[in-house]
Amino acid sequence: MIQEIHTNGKAATQLPQYPVPITEMRERYLRLYTGAVNDVLRFNYKLQTTSLPAHFAPLREEMKLAGLAFTVKGAPDITTEGEMETRAQMLEALHEDSVVVWDCTGDTITSQWGEVMTMAARRIGCRGAIVNGIRDTNAILDQGFPVFYQYKTNTGMLGRFRMYHYQKPVLMGGVVVEPGDWIFGDIDGVISIPRAIAYEVLLAAEEIVHKEAGIKEMVESGMRPTEVVRNGGYF
Repeated sequence: MIQEIHTNGKAATQLPQYPVPITEMRERYLRLYTGAVNDVLRFNYKLQTTSLPAHFAPLREEMKLAGLAFTVKGAPDITTEGEMETRAQMLEALHEDSVVVWDCTGDTITSQWGEVMTMAARRIGCRGAIVNGIRDTNAILDQGFPVFYQYKTNTGMLGRFRMYHYQKPVLMGGVVVEPGDWIFGDIDGVISIPRAIAYEVLLAAEEIVHKEAGIKEMVESGMRPTEVVRNGGYF
């Protein structure tokens, strides 16, 4: 079955119908860590490239984000006609529990995210952003909005960077992110989970976390590492 997320009366994103609400899935992902999810995708599903480039780091180490990918594509561009209108339309198209994923085509100069965009995104229920450049950093922090970024700059994007389109597949390093894929980020980076398997991946990662609790107990008890492995543990 397919469920549709609607924005202003129009279908914006089609998603598989999960056994539990998206909000619950998001909360459960946030209780995990990206390493466990990565292991599930690599060993259970043989997906070797699911991590976004390592230079995306949380604005604060404790920040985590999880939600449905809302993709944006842009690049360095000095043209300005209609750019502000496109930016406003993108913000209005955001949906609840989305995470904005920006493919910035290697830009290292401009900020694509700041205070007012954060305000607009939060009001809609957006759960975070992954973007090359940010500014208005203190204002973003004051709003408690999770952002994973590459650099800070005071240069705005108007006249230096242009948004081309949104809600189309984007390439983040070696990872193709489709609108509606699941995005999960923590202090160890950001991972993309194909939407069709997101619930099964969640269950498997929860099993890993449960199993590792027992492994930690073995280690803390003084058991030798070789004994831990013989008892089904790992390091």
